[in-house]
Amino acid sequence: MLASLLQGLAICGASWFLWKYFRQIVVKSSLDNIPGPPSESFTWGNLSQILDRHAWPMYEYLTESYKGVVKLAGPLGHRMLYVFDPVAMHSIIVKDQYVYEEAAWFIKSNRLHFGPGLLATLGNHHRKQRKLLNPVFSIAHMRRMIPIFNRVGHQLQNGIEQRVRGHDEPVELDMLSWMGRTALELIGQAGLGYSFDPLVADSADEFMLAIKAFQPAIMQMTLIRRLIPYLPDIPIVWLRNLLLDLVPNKGVQKVRDIVNVLHERAVAIYEEKRRALERGDESLKDKVGEGKDLMSILMRANMVASEEDKLPEVELIGQVSTFIFAAMDTTSNALSIILSLLAEHPDVQEKLRKEILEASNGEDLDYDALVSLPYLDAVCRETLRLHSPITTVFRETRQDIVMPLSEPVTGVDGTQMNEILVPKDTTIIVGILSSNRNKAIWGEDALEWKPERWLSSLPESVTEAKIPGIYSNLMTFLGGGRACIGFKFSQLEMKVILCLLLSKFTFAPSDKPVVWNLSGIRFPTVGEDIKASLPMKVSLYKPEVGRI
Repeated sequence: MLASLLQGLAICGASWFLWKYFRQIVVKSSLDNIPGPPSESFTWGNLSQILDRHAWPMYEYLTESYKGVVKLAGPLGHRMLYVFDPVAMHSIIVKDQYVYEEAAWFIKSNRLHFGPGLLATLGNHHRKQRKLLNPVFSIAHMRRMIPIFNRVGHQLQNGIEQRVRGHDEPVELDMLSWMGRTALELIGQAGLGYSFDPLVADSADEFMLAIKAFQPAIMQMTLIRRLIPYLPDIPIVWLRNLLLDLVPNKGVQKVRDIVNVLHERAVAIYEEKRRALERGDESLKDKVGEGKDLMSILMRANMVASEEDKLPEVELIGQVSTFIFAAMDTTSNALSIILSLLAEHPDVQEKLRKEILEASNGEDLDYDALVSLPYLDAVCRETLRLHSPITTVFRETRQDIVMPLSEPVTGVDGTQMNEILVPKDTTIIVGILSSNRNKAIWGEDALEWKPERWLSSLPESVTEAKIPGIYSNLMTFLGGGRACIGFKFSQLEMKVILCLLLSKFTFAPSDKPVVWNLSGIRFPTVGEDIKASLPMKVSLYKPEVGRI
């Protein structure tokens, strides 16, 4: 009897799985009329094309060849939509954001990597966490971060100066490593009240190296990550680690080891912070950040929050891991992109340096002075437009929904469509980079890096498009309830570090071939190497006589 019951359940389960994943092959869909490129294979469709580390030409093709919405083939015959139409994106990330939820593989893999923090929760759970975190990232708190940013920035100055002073020729340094170490120390001191790295050693410690190895490792298991939602949860850590050893993919084991290192440090930081808070504010005065860091503010707010709003300990630890990874990798890579572009455009580098030196007059800039430098702001905005660290985000529809469009799309059958019926369980890929580079919005020079475009009024095509991003008509930091909560922190961090670096050093390209690779967060390597690095030639800045 029991055997028959189990056999029946197995047959029902297998039938449901087969129907769920193969019904799209036999059932016609409204999406079949949306134009798109041919599928590369039945197994992965177009997915492997858009996830390849060198997929930049594919994204350029999609942006140039289609009008804001493209049908792509997903794994096993599934249909996907690639979207960069502004009205459709507003529906996806703002108006109907709870229909277009984060992809299941993204949420589950983030929960495995970072714990139940802001990147690994959905719906009311996510809103509850964000409600407690939003005040932590207010402008008032950001103003108080500036002295910490400057202090860490001077540590960076000293560390680099020790390596270039006394050399007649430029010294080649891995600026990605230096930016990673700096971003980690900044989120450590300003975000967690913790010091990771005094920036005096020649290389980073094991912890920073582990974090910077995360994206290259993830890149090796890009397609495998899509299978995570269909695997059983294994809460016993040692058993999970044992099973992961059996997976024939080096990236899986590498990510497992990185996650273990990150979790151990996150727990240690949380426990130290909790004990200090329990002893009272006086004990925090001797700590890094003096109790004014973002995590201390969050934990104090959590202590006095109502039971309904209070976050459990496991979620607070999850926020520590999330803070470390999200604030360190994206910002350090964005800074590295800016330095690389300034090295390639010495005229822009010199113009920006002149603005910084005239404004600072040898002193650290305060918040108001920092945000009022127009050319610095233009360089940051233009870089984040053209080279957004994150290329796409994935969503999945939780029910059938009609997606509106800003302009009609011509269907495969020649009909004009002003909206699209999107079935439940459709994968939506929001084209962040395509939106930022869309010539219909940004003009024919959209693919050019031109900071000057931000020094005058933007064209009407930009302002009238009503891009739903929270930052500067760009999708770089997203929008809606899942917009980047720390984008103001990131902006200030980048500006402080650029001011301190350019006032002291000059940067030129290395002779080595640097390649920017597509991953969850883009990262540079030398040629086809898998190790993330950005070699650059660095020299002390020597002002001309009679100039500032």
